[in-house]
Amino acid sequence: MSLSVYPGTFDPITVGHLDIIKKASETCGEIIVAIGHNPDKSNTMFSLETRLKMIKEAVKDFDNVKVDSFSGLLVNYCNKVGSKTIVRGFRAVSDVEYELAVGYANESLDNTINTVFFMPLVKNSFISSSTFRAIYKEGGPVEHLVDSSTMKIIKENKENL
Repeated sequence: MSLSVYPGTFDPITVGHLDIIKKASETCGEIIVAIGHNPDKSNTMFSLETRLKMIKEAVKDFDNVKVDSFSGLLVNYCNKVGSKTIVRGFRAVSDVEYELAVGYANESLDNTINTVFFMPLVKNSFISSSTFRAIYKEGGPVEHLVDSSTMKIIKENKENL
């Protein structure tokens, strides 16, 4: 596999995402971490620009990882960048049904693009962006859910939240 796309909202990028990126970067060659962006929806905690900044900082030590954003169908984006592999993560059994449905939908649109799944380390299996947001909104400790560069950007943007 020469080029893979790891899509997501990454609102924000968590240590669970970074776990998947690390595993994929060791297995799948070059990775594009691609933020799916729908300009008609603005229900994210962080702006697209802030999320791009967070991810670029968080992955700066990976030589084979790039960061981008896209709108529209993921398979169209994959074809645009020349990727035949989509990277996704399974955290728990509850993710399996959803991820399989999305994978099959993508396959129905372009059966030349494969989806590969990675599991995070057990210690990261409960971590999600929505978990981060729920704890953060209530003022709870979140430093263990994101890397230090992401936490720094969050603190810098606190007044915008």
